[in-house]
Amino acid sequence: MKTVLITGCSSGFGLEIARYFLARDWQVIATMRTPRADVLPPSERLRVLALDVTDPESIRQAVEAAGPIDVLVNNAGFGAASPAELVPIATVREIFETNTFGTIALTQAVLPQFRQRKAGVVVNVTSSVTLKALPLIAAYRASKAAVNAFTESMAMELEQFGVRAHLVLPGRAPDTRFAENAHAHMHGLDNEAYAGLVRDVFAQFQDTSAPVTQAQDVAEAVWHAATDPSSPMRIPAGADAKAWAAEVG
Repeated sequence: MKTVLITGCSSGFGLEIARYFLARDWQVIATMRTPRADVLPPSERLRVLALDVTDPESIRQAVEAAGPIDVLVNNAGFGAASPAELVPIATVREIFETNTFGTIALTQAVLPQFRQRKAGVVVNVTSSVTLKALPLIAAYRASKAAVNAFTESMAMELEQFGVRAHLVLPGRAPDTRFAENAHAHMHGLDNEAYAGLVRDVFAQFQDTSAPVTQAQDVAEAVWHAATDPSSPMRIPAGADAKAWAAEVG
């Protein structure tokens, strides 16, 4: 029976990914900053561990407690909305600490066991906004684009050891708590110089006819990356993400 370790499982994509793997008889290690066992169905194959990907000691303890794993899914992260001119540098650092450096640090902690066993898969969940520029999310987009670049180079290094690395790129998912969690990291949206742009962007977000991504789409894409050796490096997840991927070729 194979084991997957997933970060950011308290809600949204991470929670759905954990459910998806549990339903397919995998051992699941669901990690969260603040562990909650009640968000997932009880199972002998489920372990919930505390993990803060910005804390090296937390990473060390979680990897040690997890033991051998077959797949690592880096999903933990958060968004922020702000004109690039006005986003506080402290917020930029916070975004990169979680979305980029946290992903890299946890991956580095897990790779030695994959390399030694000559088996393992890393799946990094980034974003389809790395495929197509959008306003007001420059720092967030940059943090995810950095993970894309890191993963693609890493995959070339790991191929000799039989270890795979893939990217899952979700689109906009209004049914998750992503926008709610990003609210605390919004800055400058009331600035007069950007008022018209902000109004237009948020009006587009209210368009219910536009295609979106469901958490199930992301779980399916992660499963594909984890279980199919022929899966591509980049896997768009969601109707909007797939449309953007086709648009950019």
